[in-house]
Amino acid sequence: MWSFKKLQLPSFLSSNLALLVFIPLVLLSITACTLIGPQSSSSFVSFSSSWKWKSVGIFNSYSLRSLSSYEEQHEVSSSFTSPFNNNSFRENLVVKEESIPHQPPQEGGGDIERDESNEGDEEIDKDISNEGEEHGNNATKGVLKMYSKLERLEAILAKSRSSIREAARNGSMISNHHDPDYIPQGPMYHNANAFHRSYLEMEKNFKVYVYEEGEPPIFHNGPCRSIYSTEGRFIHEMERGSLYRTKNPDEALVYFLPFSVVVMVQYLFVPGVHDMHAIGRTVADYVKVISERHSFWNRSLGADHFMLSCHDWGPHLTSYVPRLFNTSIRVLCNANTSEGFNPLKDVSLPEINLKTGDIKGLIGGPSPSRRSTLAFFAGGLHGNIRHHLLEQWKGKDEDVLVYDKLPRDKSYETMLKNSRFCLCPSGYEVASPRVVEAIYAECIPVLISDSYVPPFSDVLNWNAFSVSIAVKDIPNIKKILMSISQSQYLRMHRRVKQVQRHFVINGSPKRFDLFHMIVHSIWLRRLNIRVQE
Repeated sequence: MWSFKKLQLPSFLSSNLALLVFIPLVLLSITACTLIGPQSSSSFVSFSSSWKWKSVGIFNSYSLRSLSSYEEQHEVSSSFTSPFNNNSFRENLVVKEESIPHQPPQEGGGDIERDESNEGDEEIDKDISNEGEEHGNNATKGVLKMYSKLERLEAILAKSRSSIREAARNGSMISNHHDPDYIPQGPMYHNANAFHRSYLEMEKNFKVYVYEEGEPPIFHNGPCRSIYSTEGRFIHEMERGSLYRTKNPDEALVYFLPFSVVVMVQYLFVPGVHDMHAIGRTVADYVKVISERHSFWNRSLGADHFMLSCHDWGPHLTSYVPRLFNTSIRVLCNANTSEGFNPLKDVSLPEINLKTGDIKGLIGGPSPSRRSTLAFFAGGLHGNIRHHLLEQWKGKDEDVLVYDKLPRDKSYETMLKNSRFCLCPSGYEVASPRVVEAIYAECIPVLISDSYVPPFSDVLNWNAFSVSIAVKDIPNIKKILMSISQSQYLRMHRRVKQVQRHFVINGSPKRFDLFHMIVHSIWLRRLNIRVQE
């Protein structure tokens, strides 16, 4: 029988052996502290580390038509002046930053810890790299590796990407996923099956943290009526917190900066003085406070943060914070690619003019056979495009009815519902509430603009249910619309009715409605990057 006995060694061998064992242990300990960093706030030591976020190419161009391999990554400088150019549609964006100070861990735990609160952790652990788990020693078996919270979040996203890619391989125009509420189908979607899978993954995994800094009315507040209603409705819904919001920032996938540009303009702008600096400095100061109080902005350089604005000045005001402009997700009504809107990371927000605060009486319209007007527009002389449209068509054709001011005996809503096509020219800015008004009235929207990215273009195939006319072709509007056959028009009309659900504002959000589609667009942008420490 084996027995353990104390081993006697000569004194000189004993001391040398202790040195041989002790010195490597010290060196390993120092190396580990340098690479891993502090484990708790009490042991925090400030040092420079390389934080970066990478594109994983979840959508080619900015749609779900095809999903590129996430190992294919292209590096570009983080200091370029404009985040958008025509050649960047099919490029994967990578932004790096050296020497970003490592922020101290937030209260409640360090950067790396074992998280036993989430169901399915063992499954996630299997998906995270196994490097270092096995050392050829049976004594290590059964020991759980401690993964950082960020690694766990990225593992969840990796599983979602894989599921969406698998769904995208189905070229069918109808989703094969079961859903009691709605099954996306038809050519209105670039890939109905991929969209549906992505939507289901969003419902299961997406969590948004809303920063609590700032006080109303400028923060945590927004208008729920008027042309800026989508801005206020979204802010209020996120503040209510019944969907997607988490109070724990460590489990969030994105972080919302809840300021309202519309309210800032109302309180900080001096009429007659064309100076936005006060508003711009307010935005910059807010981001500065966020970055100093929390580690998350510096961790990703703002790439997993988003702001939302329907005001014309929204895009320009983000330029007061270069990272907000170049790196963060900007959800904007003014989705103008000539002014820096980047479809790879930014989201086009529908502009909806709610005069009474609800959509009662706006949804629906007569059947196609009862629509007597070929095309209709009524609106002021805002910008060159409308000036050109009115100059060419105002009062000149009984089939193409164009007004700068609608006669008192005519109802705007009735005119929309009696028209087959509704003209939606850009004004001073590219977005127009007439796009959604047309969809509500089941009138085919005719987009007349330069450099405009329509809402939800990453999912919706606008060519299937709308008409795009270049500004130079405004004189040919009637000829272009008359060339659309009756059968094609009827198909487009059916498709408009089907996509209508994606633009509807509900008092309490319903699945696949406007609120959820905005969130889904943000979810797609988060899928397209990987935050790394």
